[in-house]
Amino acid sequence: MTDSDGPFNENARPSGVERVTQVRLSTEYGVFLAVGYLDTIRGDEQIALVYGEVEGDGALTRLHSECLTGDAFGSRHCECGDQLSAALRAIATEGRGVLVYLQGHEGRGIGLLAKLRAMQLQAEGLDTVEANLALGLPVDSRDYRVAADILHDLGVRSVRLLSNNPRKRESLLRYGIKIAEQVPLLIPPREENLAYLRAKADRLDHHLPHLDVLAERT
Repeated sequence: MTDSDGPFNENARPSGVERVTQVRLSTEYGVFLAVGYLDTIRGDEQIALVYGEVEGDGALTRLHSECLTGDAFGSRHCECGDQLSAALRAIATEGRGVLVYLQGHEGRGIGLLAKLRAMQLQAEGLDTVEANLALGLPVDSRDYRVAADILHDLGVRSVRLLSNNPRKRESLLRYGIKIAEQVPLLIPPREENLAYLRAKADRLDHHLPHLDVLAERT
């Protein structure tokens, strides 16, 4: 398969997802194969962007939770938009890989409106964990079962996981995807998101060593 086209393993399709369609998608990062899925358990529509030959082992892989404010509007409250761009660029540079864009994950699973309410509480002094709890909501309710199902459908056995989040690694292992390597996806912090990133590191165990380097310099 060249840039992003070619056959997949049609014999490894799990019952949790149905592949509905696929089409070549030209982006500023390269030409990907956009593969559309229906989550037959939750009913969500999902998409994977595939670049190059990904069947087998070691495909560079990003599980990206949807973030309308960051991905579409360029919010500086988080690093999500920058991570999405960096991941697509890294996959294209690598020559093979997958980005699974996970709908239903907005605000670590609490939804768009609740996320906006949580952001207001953060503006008033709470951290991202405290804000969710103050609203009576889970700190993180995301599940990565559908991402693993999609990877199985694509014939991916093991991944080089582009993530700083240990829960993604643990979830993929639980659902039968091996982790060949965990690759950090570190974005230089901004003044607007530094407190948010520190909370992710301190409260949610995200691996963000560049924050320690920054602290040493200040």
